[in-house]
Amino acid sequence: MSWLLFMDESGHDHRQMPYEVRGGIALHASELWAFVQGVRRLELDCFGCEPAEYKNELKGSSLLDKKRFKFANQGKCVSDVQRRRLCRSFFTKGLEKKTPTRDEFTAYGQACILMAEGIFDLLKSHKSKLFASAIPKSVRKPATYQAEEYLRKDQVFLLERFFYMLEAEKEHGILVLDEVEKTEDRRFVKKLHRYFSQTTTGRFRSSWIVPSPFFVSSDMTSAVQAADLCIYCVNWGFRLPYGMNAEVRKEISDRFSIWLSELQFRGQAYREGRVFSVFGIVYVPDPYTSR
Repeated sequence: MSWLLFMDESGHDHRQMPYEVRGGIALHASELWAFVQGVRRLELDCFGCEPAEYKNELKGSSLLDKKRFKFANQGKCVSDVQRRRLCRSFFTKGLEKKTPTRDEFTAYGQACILMAEGIFDLLKSHKSKLFASAIPKSVRKPATYQAEEYLRKDQVFLLERFFYMLEAEKEHGILVLDEVEKTEDRRFVKKLHRYFSQTTTGRFRSSWIVPSPFFVSSDMTSAVQAADLCIYCVNWGFRLPYGMNAEVRKEISDRFSIWLSELQFRGQAYREGRVFSVFGIVYVPDPYTSR
């Protein structure tokens, strides 16, 4: 059996988000279908429907945008039955280009937060592992051949952590990426192939990581949507003690930082006869330097 690392990225436009974060969640193949079914049941429980039927994609920015918390807190907690009814009405009015009522906005906001919390609970119950690498949003790619043609240091560290887990589990890993734009996707695949075929470390790590990734559409892949949620929360609500001092959104940090800490991979690595601890979330302040 294998592990699948469902990956996404956050803040890559270097605008509103505090960091650029790439990463995702690793699910064992034996847990994947049960997780997908759990997400579908959770959608029905929270919203009373599958939001995709109303052209609504469940991403971190759609579930945990500041407005969702504002909506959720503008009224009392509604009952489960009432929340589902109001959410269906909310989605229907969205398709009809009509303005929802205040109660419908309230129910939708509460459902979004419940959905996010439920996804984290499902990830934990299905033994998933979180991997993420963050760099400052101020980083700009230098005009060099190396920067254009090779993986950045933070991307290598992300693969390194995934490799450590696979090596410990003695199972292979497959990368599953969110399909973005074919030109960019091809460029990233080229960098991956160069790393796994032309570097000593990459060739060694290909013994457990399958070097050829799969690309999927995020709006039809609940595991990628869950990865997007985790990466969004890392960006806004998780800070390592060394160097990560950008602003946080307290409502996300208070609710989800503990989940992120518990889900991130923890393991051991060996180098030059030395044993050291490694973690799934890593911060890289200078991804283009050799230091």
